[in-house]
Parts: sequence; structure tokens; C-alpha cells
Amino acid sequence: MKICVVGSGYVGLVTGGCFSEIGNHVVCADLAKDKIDNLNQGILPIYEPGLEEMVKRNAEKKRLTFSANPSEAVKGVDVIFVAVGTPSRSDGGAHLGYVDDVAQMVAENITKDVVLVLKSTVPVKTNSRIRNIVKDSKFKVHVVSNPEFLKEGEAVADFMRPDRIVVGIVDGDQYAQDVMQRLYHPVSLNHEKIVLMNPESAELTKYVANTMLAMRISFMNEVSTLCEKVGADVHSVRHGVGSDARIGTRFLYAGPGYGGSCFPKDVTALVHTGRDNDVEIELAVATDRVNQRQKGVLVRKLRKKLGGDLRGKKIAVWGIAFKPKTDDIRESPALTLIDAVLADGGIIAAHDPIAVDNARNLYNGKSNISIVDDEYDAAKDADALVLVTEWRPYQSPDFEKLKEVMKQPYIVDGRNIWSTYHLKQLGFDYEGIGVIGK
Repeated sequence: MKICVVGSGYVGLVTGGCFSEIGNHVVCADLAKDKIDNLNQGILPIYEPGLEEMVKRNAEKKRLTFSANPSEAVKGVDVIFVAVGTPSRSDGGAHLGYVDDVAQMVAENITKDVVLVLKSTVPVKTNSRIRNIVKDSKFKVHVVSNPEFLKEGEAVADFMRPDRIVVGIVDGDQYAQDVMQRLYHPVSLNHEKIVLMNPESAELTKYVANTMLAMRISFMNEVSTLCEKVGADVHSVRHGVGSDARIGTRFLYAGPGYGGSCFPKDVTALVHTGRDNDVEIELAVATDRVNQRQKGVLVRKLRKKLGGDLRGKKIAVWGIAFKPKTDDIRESPALTLIDAVLADGGIIAAHDPIAVDNARNLYNGKSNISIVDDEYDAAKDADALVLVTEWRPYQSPDFEKLKEVMKQPYIVDGRNIWSTYHLKQLGFDYEGIGVIGK
């Protein structure tokens, strides 16, 4: 099939790259000319394991091309994916201006009947909104809701081996259904992955799925606080609870709160959707409130240990990305920590295996912060080391070297990775989150 993906960010590039990998001819279109110029030179705007190689491979085969002119790129294609941003508004709702603009552009420039697929995360009733925008096009536009469920750091694998493919189609639109089933057939060979539903259900599914996962994280973070008060160990509690097959162990890890581009935005968007329809989604409200509080847990531990005043204290931060295997620092708990330490008059030395460029761009010109290329340089003369992101290179470091270079051997383990390493026997003052550190 001939496919156009409008929007060449995280979702758009993964979608375009993966569809070209299974034999389709794909053009990724974006109004950002600098981004397209870089893509044509093999330079990607994001880090995602396996994606760069996939993009270069299919670009060389001419199955994947890039265009800074979306109005031309949509001409003659069979399917158009909308993968533009839907940033949060100040009231928590999603800004749909970019999606609307794409729909209008498609209606005015297509040269044949097309299936227009909403891949961007959008509120309920957006499919209906877009159908109204494109209804006067000279050609038939079949609007489909197909929310993405890609985990950053595992997006290529998620696309190629999906748990499910949610497809929302207007009742009776057999053409759109046939196209979507044909399009996703190569990644559904072992069994049918497509879950068909109406557009409203598909749109809501994305928000509900992410909110439910975020809810599990926030609940365990509350449990970790209780563990610290009563002398329980959250690892043991998680194992005991997660051994129940009805519950399972995933997303039950205590930590410094969730971040990234999806969970925070989607939780607040679900709350906003509920309120727009006179429904208070109280568990979603609580999930967000708990997360906001939890993102301050690391700096609270530092203040308590270091005398309540971080002025002049050097804090080493390991991990800036919101999770491993990505360079995405949006809503990262590390940023909450860094900003709080700087606001207290402290000094930050931070390291990340991948996200250093994004961090340097964010803190460019700020005083009392350095983003360094070596994790042990970050720890040099530090009053405390805080592990925020559980990158693999951090999971078994040279603790003897750390003890030598640090001013004080004080560690706050935000991911409980080192809780069983007997660091106290090595002379460290160790704190995790809800764990009985050894």
C-alpha cells in the first residue's frame, strides 16, 4: 500500500518506519523543514532502539521517503496516518489544532478516496469532529481511530509484535475495515490482533489503558510510604501481591513517580473528558495527585538527611530520561528533583547515557548545574548520589570507586535497584523507597 504519515515525531517515525519495513511505500511528511532535511541525511530527532537502523535501511530501499510538503505527500496515497502532537491545554484537555489542520489539508489535497487514520492520542468524539471537517472533500474520506500503544524504548517491538491493535470504525464502513485488516495483517499472522469497536470506544480505550497503568504505579507509591512507616518492605509486598494471577507484577514498582509524554497527559485528559460529561473520575484525579506528591520524594529525603538545607550541597543525579532506553525527558522525575535542588541553592551534576543533549538544551544557561559525560565525574565530591533512572550501566557500578570520589557516601536509590547490595556494609548511608536497605 501507499501510505502517508503526517507528523514525523516519535509516533510518526515509528509508524512510518515499521510500515515500510513490512513492504509498504511510506512518505513521512512534516512541516518542520529542518527535521525533514535531517531525516533525509539519516539523522533522527529521537532515540529509539532499532529505529535508526530501520529508517536508514528502508530509505535506502526507497520504501521510506520524507517530505516537508504534506499537501503534496497526501496525493495518490491509499492511507493517511495523523501522528501530530496533541499537547495538553491549561485546563487539562487536549489541544486539537494540529489534528484539525491536517484533516482540512487532507480534504483539500487528496486525489482519490482515502482512509484517514487518527494515530494521535485524542479525546472522545474527535473522530466525529474530523468526519465533519472532511465531509465536503471531493473524494471520500473514511475516518478511523487507531490509537498507538507504543512503549518508549520498546516501540519497534511493540509495533511488530503488538498485544492488540485497537481500531475504531463507524458502523457499516466495510471499506475502512478491509483496509485496516489488510494493512495490519503482516503483524497479525500468528493470531488476529485487531480489536474492532466504534470510534468513541477506541478513543476512550487509550486514555483508560494508560490511566489504569498509572493508577497501579501511584497506588504502590502510596504503599511504599506506608512501608517506611511500619517497617515493611515494598519488594516483599509487591511479590506477595503480584503472585496473585488476577493482579500480576507489572507496574507495581515503587519509585519517584511516573513521567513521559503519555501517562501524565492521558490521566489529566481522562479527568477532563469526564468533567466535560459531568462524570468525576475520582480514581484518575487521585492518581495524578499522588504522582505529583511522589515526584518530590527524592528531594524530601535529601533535605531530611542533609539538615533541611541544600544550599551549597552538591547532588549527583544518575538518570535524566523518564525511563531507560529513551532520550525523552518530558515530565521526568529527574527534572522535579533537579529543579528543587537548584531552587534550594544546591549544585547539580547529572549524567544520562542517552538524554544528555536534551538535558543540556533544557538547562542551557542555568547556573549551578552541569550535565557530564561520565557518571563517576557526576559523583565526584558529591554530598549525595540519587539514582533516578534505572539504566543498565547503573545497575552494577563500582561502589568502591563511588565511595572514593564522593564527599559523603550517601545514596538515595529512587528505583530500589541497589536495595539488596549490602551497601551499608560497604560504608554507605543508603535509602530506597519503601525498602529495608541492606
